[in-house]
Amino acid sequence: MTQQTLTKRNRMSRDVVKRRAGKALKWFSIAFFMFITVFPFYWMLNLSFRPFQDVLTDPTRLVPRIEDIQTVLRPLRCIFGGDTEFCDAAVRNSSYAAVLIEFNFLRFIRNSLILAGATVVMSLIIAVPSSYAMSRLRFRGREAMKVGILLIYLFPGIVISIPLFVFFIRIQQSLGIQLRNPIGVSLIYLASTLPLALYMLSGYFQTIPPDLEEAARIDGASRLRALWLVTIPLAAPAIATVGLYVFMIAWNEFLFALLFLVENPDAWTLPLGLQQLDSQEVPRTFLMAGSVIITVPILIIFFFIERFLTGGLTAGGVKG
Repeated sequence: MTQQTLTKRNRMSRDVVKRRAGKALKWFSIAFFMFITVFPFYWMLNLSFRPFQDVLTDPTRLVPRIEDIQTVLRPLRCIFGGDTEFCDAAVRNSSYAAVLIEFNFLRFIRNSLILAGATVVMSLIIAVPSSYAMSRLRFRGREAMKVGILLIYLFPGIVISIPLFVFFIRIQQSLGIQLRNPIGVSLIYLASTLPLALYMLSGYFQTIPPDLEEAARIDGASRLRALWLVTIPLAAPAIATVGLYVFMIAWNEFLFALLFLVENPDAWTLPLGLQQLDSQEVPRTFLMAGSVIITVPILIIFFFIERFLTGGLTAGGVKG
């Protein structure tokens, strides 16, 4: 066997080892990041299905017992009525039922849905035409406005919370109406959601060829009609992406909810309701059940519009 053949064989052996090592490292990295991402949620779900006494006696149990799951689901039999004593005991022994009924999480879910939905609607109504104007129209101060929007988004919420609170109180006094409710506070949430919506949508609108709108205008459509019939349908992935991000911000936001709604328990949102479970008098299993309740809706919405989210993020990042 010649020296050249040996060298070639050694090189091939090294290449095989490198490919196998790279493949093994890739799958190890995927498994590691999947573990550190999924396991905390699974542990939260596991604790929410176990009785508090079982958590105290065996805190490392990885899988809830069948009877524990049956105990959590037992209140479902009382939806359409049933024995009062049985239903009361079932609610007390089920972490999810206790959180939803005794700790008023059903009301908090309703308030969060109203607040997040109103914030999404108002943000998109303002952001779509505004971002279109910034990407298509030429006017004095256009670039400064773009930079200003980005700078506003970079400020943390704690910095603008006090000026917003003073502004909010003065609006209430001027109008003579009570705004400490989900609809009223959604106006305050625009301060943190509008900069994000404007920045993302303006970048996406720049990727849509202006020739399409010009063709519609040649056919007799006005600029607004061309925006409605041509640009907005093409920007549907970006609008869905922005809507999801705005919904997530409003759904999970705690600081503004604490500042503006804490004095009105009937208007509390889920983050405020979850805060009351973080107490020594409340079992940790109740806190885990509340955490699952606040997390699951976002996961469901994300999986339903994942394809829009991916398209909006990739296309919106081409220009801007």
